[in-house]
Amino acid sequence: MAVMNLVHVNGADLAYDEAGAGSPVVFVHAGAADRRMWAAQFDGLADTHRVIRYDQRGFGDSSDAVGDHCHYEDLLGLMDALGVGRAALVGCSMGGSYALEAALAAPDRVSGLVLICSGLSGREWPESMRARAAREVHSAVPAERLRAYAARTRAPDPADVEAMALAQARFLVPEPSELVLDMLRGVFQRTWSGPQRTERHLEPGPAGRLAEVVAPTLVVNGLLDVPEIQEVSGLLSAGIAGARRLDLPDTGHLPPVERPDRVTAALRGFLAERHSGNEPRALA
Repeated sequence: MAVMNLVHVNGADLAYDEAGAGSPVVFVHAGAADRRMWAAQFDGLADTHRVIRYDQRGFGDSSDAVGDHCHYEDLLGLMDALGVGRAALVGCSMGGSYALEAALAAPDRVSGLVLICSGLSGREWPESMRARAAREVHSAVPAERLRAYAARTRAPDPADVEAMALAQARFLVPEPSELVLDMLRGVFQRTWSGPQRTERHLEPGPAGRLAEVVAPTLVVNGLLDVPEIQEVSGLLSAGIAGARRLDLPDTGHLPPVERPDRVTAALRGFLAERHSGNEPRALA
C-alpha cells in the first residue's frame, strides 16, 4: 500500500508515494496534472518494481515553486534522497522533457526512458499552436484578468479557475474525466496564486542533443493529441537512436489516464525487456 511522504530536495518539500520492490521506476507527471495521473501504472507495476511517483514543486502536495528552480535537478535530487542510484524514468508532457533532461545530464542514472506525449524544452511552439491555444483555451477567461493573475495582483476567481480547467482539458483530452479536471483546477489555482518563479532548463538543451541519449527509449504518442505535440513525438522517435514509437488511437495528451491498461501493459513489456536484456519486440 502506498503511503504519501515528503522529502526535502533542493530547498523544496516534494510529496511522493512509493511502493513495491525491484528495479526502480520513477514517474514524472505532466504540467497539466499531478502525481495522481499515474494511479493505474503505479499500482500495476508495484508487484515487480519499486515504483515512485511525486509532485513537482508547485504542484499537488509539494511546496510552492519559489524563485529560481530546475525540475530535472529536482528529479535527480529526489532519486538521491531516496537512495535510487539508477531508475527507469517515465514522463508525460513536460514531465517527459524533464526526464529527457535528466537522461542527458546523468546518463548513468537512467536505465530506460519512456516519453509519453512529451514536451521538448528549448523548442519553441509554432505559431499555429499558440494561435489555437489562444482561441480555444485562453479565451475562456477575459484577458485583463489573465494578466492580473499572471502578475499576482488579483486572487483567482473560482469561476475563472473552473473555466480555464475545462477549456484546457478539452484542448488536450477528447473526453476529460473528473480526475483530469480536478488536476487542472489545482494547476491553475497554484499557478495564479503562488509566488513568482523562474524555471531553469538543461544547457545546452535537449532539442539539439537527441543523438546523445543512450538509454533505451519508448516514445508514446496519442493520435488525437494536439498536432504540434505529435510532431515532438516524431522528433524524439527519429532523433534518439533505437527509440521505438507506440501510437495510441482515440487518445489525447494524457494516455496514462485515458488508456490506463494499454499504457501499463506497454510499460510492463518495455521494462521486462530492459531487465532481461532481450532485443526489443515490436509494439502493436
